[in-house]
Amino acid sequence: MTDTSSPLLRINKYLSECGVASRRGADELILAGRVQLNGVAVTEPGVRVDPKTDRVLVDGKPATHPAASSTGVRDLTLLLHKPVQVVTTRSDPQGRQTVFDILPQEYRNERLLHVGRLDFFSEGLLLLTTDGSLMNRLIHPRWHLPKVYHVLVRGAVSEIKLGIMRDGMILKEGEKLAPVEVSVLRTDAGGVWLEMTLLQGLNRQIRRMCRDLGLTVLKLIRVRQGPLSLGSLNPGQCRPLTPEEVRGLRRAVGLK
Repeated sequence: MTDTSSPLLRINKYLSECGVASRRGADELILAGRVQLNGVAVTEPGVRVDPKTDRVLVDGKPATHPAASSTGVRDLTLLLHKPVQVVTTRSDPQGRQTVFDILPQEYRNERLLHVGRLDFFSEGLLLLTTDGSLMNRLIHPRWHLPKVYHVLVRGAVSEIKLGIMRDGMILKEGEKLAPVEVSVLRTDAGGVWLEMTLLQGLNRQIRRMCRDLGLTVLKLIRVRQGPLSLGSLNPGQCRPLTPEEVRGLRRAVGLK
């Protein structure tokens, strides 16, 4: 018998209320085979979902409905300084250390979701949250917040190459990039430190840009996401966001 306190929703409405896509956009995701319900691919837009108990994935990422917050999961958002050689996933088939493995014991049993990713050899600001609606807004292209990176590259960086990044380049795979704000922070014996602000979230975007421009990335650190800054956290350290920071982050992505 269905619990009337948790009415079933059509999956396109469910995805819309998660902030993943409009209902029409959700239908397109389903027809493209990009949506799973409890581990099974969804092929019909008319499928119904229990927002409190069913698990929905879009492109392998959880789409968590606001109604799920009434299941006893406390609201918690952590800011983690992800170290290098740690993977951004719940578990790793290769047995590598994950971002969840390095959390303090007090957070190990929380139902945290990682907000986006940082690759194996990158470090810096990574958000983990139990707030599904916030997570889905933060990873949705419509609500993408600017992300600032400090990038150490080997050798000199010409004004021509900086200009190409600022104008919006085309990657060798054919993807057209939005213009990137980039400036030289400093030059030292190790190379040149660049500050880069990205307004879109393509996979390994900075590394692929540098590859196409003949630049070797030696270090890549995310230092800011929207209104949040990495601050003085050392690699491996984390802290919960303050209520004021959470409110500011939710406002930045259009949530009350």
